[in-house]
Amino acid sequence: MQRAGGIRRTYCDEYLRKNFGWRYQNTTRGCLSGHKGIRTNDRGFIDIVLCFSVSTPIDSWKEKPMQKDNRIHEPSYLTTKDHIKFRNVPTTWRQITEIPEYRFDDMRPDDIVIDIGANVGAFAIRAAQISRHVVAVEPVTCDLLQENIRLNKANVHVICGALGDCRPTEVRWDDRAVTVPTFPLKRIVAMAGGCDFIKCDCEGAEWHIDPADLAGVRRIEMELHLPPICDQPDMALLEAISRHYEFSIDRVPCHGPLGLMGYLHAYRRV
Repeated sequence: MQRAGGIRRTYCDEYLRKNFGWRYQNTTRGCLSGHKGIRTNDRGFIDIVLCFSVSTPIDSWKEKPMQKDNRIHEPSYLTTKDHIKFRNVPTTWRQITEIPEYRFDDMRPDDIVIDIGANVGAFAIRAAQISRHVVAVEPVTCDLLQENIRLNKANVHVICGALGDCRPTEVRWDDRAVTVPTFPLKRIVAMAGGCDFIKCDCEGAEWHIDPADLAGVRRIEMELHLPPICDQPDMALLEAISRHYEFSIDRVPCHGPLGLMGYLHAYRRV
């Protein structure tokens, strides 16, 4: 503490000696001791309380310059270069805010878009800037996803669940795990009212897709996974896509993330 009751220590010492004849000793708690205890005349008692109502040692009372508050106040949200806002909340799991690996410049305003594995909304919120009908499916980060949707005033409907076989399943993202309901793609499409454009990043659950459920889907953007992230791929899905779509796969280098095959970009043949 820089001052004691508004009186500097040097002045306080002199004041006590002249007015009360006190002697005092410095202790580790900054206490005072006198000949016969506290003298309680009207002026002295009040002044003493003001001077020594502190908890730091007397020896530590030194003149110190006033220090500025240098704490950095973090903003409540982060803004990307394309002006998408995301809540600035620290988590122990990854928040995906950029999606350069996906192509969606051919998305149409009247497309029904389904984003499976929406994370915190990087794709779904951007899709809602183009399409009037966006559905985001997310099992683990659903709470923060909904906050980001509200923050951006995006028209996105959220399904808190996962792609799967209708059985409740534990889904893990980094060190966060939740047990959620799962739905086959056919059910998700029905809840969305159809599907023209699908983006899928669901850590291996894409191999649960029945190829017949892709009927009517014009565009597919899909992250493909391999063991150890998931079981062996179901080649029936890729065979069906090769029959009905023009597609390419941006392969991930061998030194890339373990279990990631690449990114599928598929366009249904007319």
